Amino acid sequence: MEQPTNRVFSGVQPTGNLHLGNYLGAIRHFVGLQETHECIYCVVDMHAITVWQDPAELARNTREVAAAYIAAGVNPDTQIIFNQSKVSAHAELTWVLNCVARIGWLNRMTQFKEKAGKNRENASVGLYSYPILMAADILAYRATHVPVGDDQKQHLELARDVAQKFNNDFGDNGGADFFPLPEPLIMGPATRVMSLRDGTKKMSKSDPSAMSRITLTDTPDDIAKKIRKAKTDPEPLPSELEGLKDRPEADNLVGIYASLAGISKEDVLKEHGGAAFSAFKPALAELANEKLSPITTEMARLMDDPAHIDAVLKNGAERASAIATPVLAEVKKIVGFI
Repeated sequence: MEQPTNRVFSGVQPTGNLHLGNYLGAIRHFVGLQETHECIYCVVDMHAITVWQDPAELARNTREVAAAYIAAGVNPDTQIIFNQSKVSAHAELTWVLNCVARIGWLNRMTQFKEKAGKNRENASVGLYSYPILMAADILAYRATHVPVGDDQKQHLELARDVAQKFNNDFGDNGGADFFPLPEPLIMGPATRVMSLRDGTKKMSKSDPSAMSRITLTDTPDDIAKKIRKAKTDPEPLPSELEGLKDRPEADNLVGIYASLAGISKEDVLKEHGGAAFSAFKPALAELANEKLSPITTEMARLMDDPAHIDAVLKNGAERASAIATPVLAEVKKIVGFI
């Protein structure tokens, strides 16, 4: 089976409230990658149900993520956009990889500990084993590159471990080097966007405060208000990068500005160093609205035509299945299924 050399796989969970962190950390980069790579972009609805989702909301949120992909500039005609549950190879390959992966590997996953909290015995089995499904998502397409945020690097390392062990375990039956070891793509100065209310915590859909995040459905007034009220310290912006050390809120806002503008944090500080936040925040709000308003408008237009989004997802799933089904068939052969 021919091995691709530049195939990208990535996905976003449809759990509502798509925010600036989703855009800057993932979706924005999807657009640029389509110029240089063969891209498969998934709405990972199977991952979403590791915690309970209202079915009607899940369906709506799935369409919203697809709309965000398209509105941001991903071309559904040349790249693949689909939702995970439409391609059964994801679930089938997960079982095989569950039997390859080791419990000790999953026990080291820090994100499960963070999400399950103190009540981990009451967490779903899916939440515990979801990194194996993530590995299957990637390996079903024998993807070579995965754009990930800092918080997902550990899961990608697990996917590489699973791929390597499969290749080793079944090397004598045609499995040697069958799965490539996917490489991470971590791009841009704001790969981990933090809360506007607490610069030490990641911007999150689940934060009870709506003021902690900028969503892709916020109005320009909403965005300006949230940035104006974002937590900061009393000191002006430094002129050098070293001056952001131990100033998490300042570092976060500078990183957001840099990422939106497509420049480095150093360049932001060259331009705004010495400025008070009362001057920097309006400039950041203006930039955020300039970049996000066209996406927000196009998302709203697409969401008014759910049949069109569903058609895009159906077409994408058919094209994704055409890649994943032969991979799964070869895996079954290698494992010894008849």
